[in-house]
Amino acid sequence: MVRAGLTTERVVRAGAELADEAGFENVTPSELARRFDVKVASLYSHVKNAHDLRTKIALLALDELADRAAAALAGRAGKDALVAFADVYRDYAREHPGRYAATRFRLDPETAAASAGPRHAEMMRAILRGYAVSGPDETHAVRLLGSVFHGYVDLEAHGGFDHSSPSSQESWNRILTVLDTVLRDWPAP
Repeated sequence: MVRAGLTTERVVRAGAELADEAGFENVTPSELARRFDVKVASLYSHVKNAHDLRTKIALLALDELADRAAAALAGRAGKDALVAFADVYRDYAREHPGRYAATRFRLDPETAAASAGPRHAEMMRAILRGYAVSGPDETHAVRLLGSVFHGYVDLEAHGGFDHSSPSSQESWNRILTVLDTVLRDWPAP
């Protein structure tokens, strides 16, 4: 029997909160069961197993991040859009480190295709239209942007820039200016 008040959405949101507190890798059905003061079996009406729970958290995080990015991009183009999009990723990672880690969780192809992941790529492609990057080069540019955003955020989150000057913020601003320059002067194939 399903415990009153326990829903899939509630379980997933609690899992996302746990991820932010303890790290995405530490999210387990048994830990969530302790938080809800229920037996682990009670959760299995809502999630199949730990992998399913992590998948659902990843989907939630991708949706949240896509919604924030879409709102930030509205009415912007060029460098303004690039900076707004990049800042959404960085800010989300700072506010929700476990959820951000969940956005990197490997999804099976069918789940990935139905997730908000493609929205992220489409928003990056929309930014690129302001730079006249098109065709196969769009894919290269999307991969470049994703690599820079995720790589920088990951290094920063793990303290990679804590012990040197200039500040991480100064480097972030400079990197976004350099990306803008690269995208404006994207070489022909």
